[in-house]
Amino acid sequence: MFTVLLLAAVLLGAPLFAVITAAALLGFHRSGVDLSVYAIEVYRIVDMPVLLAIPLFTFTGYLLSESRASDRLLRLTNALTGWTRGGVAVMALVACAVFTALTGASGVTIIALGALLYPALKQAGYSERFSLGLITTSGSLGLLFPPSIALILYGVVAQQLNLGRPVAVDDLFLAGLLPGALMLVLLAAWGVWESRGISVARTAFSWRELGRAVYAARWEIPLPFLVLGGIYGGYFAISEAAAASVLYVLIVEVFLYREIRPAQLPRLMRDSMVLVGSVLIILGASFASTNYLIDIEVPTRLFDLIRSYIASPWTFLALLNVFLLILGMFLDIFSAIVIMVPIILPIAVGYGIHPVHLGIVFLANMQLGYFTPPVGMNLFIASYRFKRRILDLCLATLPFFAILAFAVLVITYWPWLSLALLPER
Repeated sequence: MFTVLLLAAVLLGAPLFAVITAAALLGFHRSGVDLSVYAIEVYRIVDMPVLLAIPLFTFTGYLLSESRASDRLLRLTNALTGWTRGGVAVMALVACAVFTALTGASGVTIIALGALLYPALKQAGYSERFSLGLITTSGSLGLLFPPSIALILYGVVAQQLNLGRPVAVDDLFLAGLLPGALMLVLLAAWGVWESRGISVARTAFSWRELGRAVYAARWEIPLPFLVLGGIYGGYFAISEAAAASVLYVLIVEVFLYREIRPAQLPRLMRDSMVLVGSVLIILGASFASTNYLIDIEVPTRLFDLIRSYIASPWTFLALLNVFLLILGMFLDIFSAIVIMVPIILPIAVGYGIHPVHLGIVFLANMQLGYFTPPVGMNLFIASYRFKRRILDLCLATLPFFAILAFAVLVITYWPWLSLALLPER
């Protein structure tokens, strides 16, 4: 009966953290456990140093999205690729992937870059359907590239499960590079293919323009090297790299470019921390719920049940892809990570699947959910931004969905792609 009430609460729009909390408290109560354990489990997030990276990288993203960094990034990528066949499409894909990775927000990418990319694609000769499809789908491309907030959150959740196998966030950063590059290359190839037979405008390559574009973005270009070089060079922990990125971007955007006024900082802090707060409150509730599920051995029982019907890990991965695709249609990526990873990951490990590989498979699937109806966030944001019907955008994204779905299958069944860059542990 109580399960029915919880489902009804979800359908009526009750906050997700409230539903998770109610389920956890009921479970502890039925097990005879003192309900104070809930507060103890929620408090566990305070003891996780890597969690500091989430609010810091989120604030960094808000600072970059408020500045004119997107304009400089577009100019630089256009100078590098705009002279090639299909170069405008390649430029758009690279710019969206980099901007999403740095800002951590797919929707922000569509809003910030869409107004510039859509006219550029149309002027280059691409159809309206292709242009809308590319912008709507490429907004989520950066989820697998560091310092993606989704990668960090997956690492945080996985580390709490004590699976006996390391799930370091810096390993996830490395693991996402080749799968993310595969997705980017496949979509770029489609963009080049679409340019055949049409008079695609190209800008002549110019060393002078490239030099000017590099000079204009001279302060943003070092940021990825600062973050990743600091982490893998052994100079920074993940949280320290996040703090360094905030300090660096503050100095660049407020004092060097002067595109953000000091008076704007309190608003940006508030807006970014509202987003972080919504993630953390769900994460805290999920920790308590996960602890209860582990106590009553739900993952073990599920694994035994599934194993009685499915012996092959490859079959399990195929069904997992279908499940995650459906999940992505209804849940945002952050909620899906904190709710489903504690259940799915122990089962996957039981099949011998590396937890880092599973993380990349999970996020690659959820990336498709950003533009899959009925709840694909990118569809609604693009519909609002370009004043187009959701149905039109769904049709526009179909070729891109097929390409990315193929990439997900390659990522799923070729673990080397995710694990090749990981150091031996």
